[in-house]
Amino acid sequence: MTVAVIRFGGSNCDRDSVQALEHLGIDAEIVWHEDGLPADVSGIMLPGGFSYGDYLRAGAMAARSPIMAEVREAADEGVPVLGVCNGAQVGCESRLTPGVFTTNESARFQCEHVHLRVENADTPWTSAYEEGEVVEFPIAHGEGRYEIDDNRLDELESEDRILFKYCDAEGEVTPESNPNGSKHNVAGIVGERGTVAVMMPHPERASLPDVGPVDGQGVLQGFAE
Repeated sequence: MTVAVIRFGGSNCDRDSVQALEHLGIDAEIVWHEDGLPADVSGIMLPGGFSYGDYLRAGAMAARSPIMAEVREAADEGVPVLGVCNGAQVGCESRLTPGVFTTNESARFQCEHVHLRVENADTPWTSAYEEGEVVEFPIAHGEGRYEIDDNRLDELESEDRILFKYCDAEGEVTPESNPNGSKHNVAGIVGERGTVAVMMPHPERASLPDVGPVDGQGVLQGFAE
């Protein structure tokens, strides 16, 4: 399969994503957003960065790029889509997934390692883990706080569409383990059809043995699944 890693003006995790995917034996190529999706694409990744300088809101301008209509159509046809960090913001802004990512509770950019608890291991993005397993990923964002109204959050919970929650090293979900103030410690979710996943922590930065922990490999293996 070939994963298209979409590059917008301001993307800066596209090369990292390609390298991490290829390390797992998954073909990947960077696709400039104005060129549209390749005909043979079998997976799509929206990488991190600062698309269009985060003007208006993080991800808002990239979400209005014509390629996102193609991404939506591909997702509706069953092509897996993963949005990470800025890509998660783009995913929410384009309504591939519900809710929104907004300014951190601290009102500052945060770059650190965090622990995540796997909430649902029955998705392509989490099937490599066990439910309740604790993994460690890095974050690097200024607008990573997930917000959604309570009724829609209840839907996500009841439909098992929450992938990860921020937790401590023992797996306890507490206010102290929430780095950005995300509602109910939510760190990643899946869309209604189950083909789109968005998450704020960076699995591609936790996938190469030479640079640190490799807990993120399981998420990227979802493309191969």
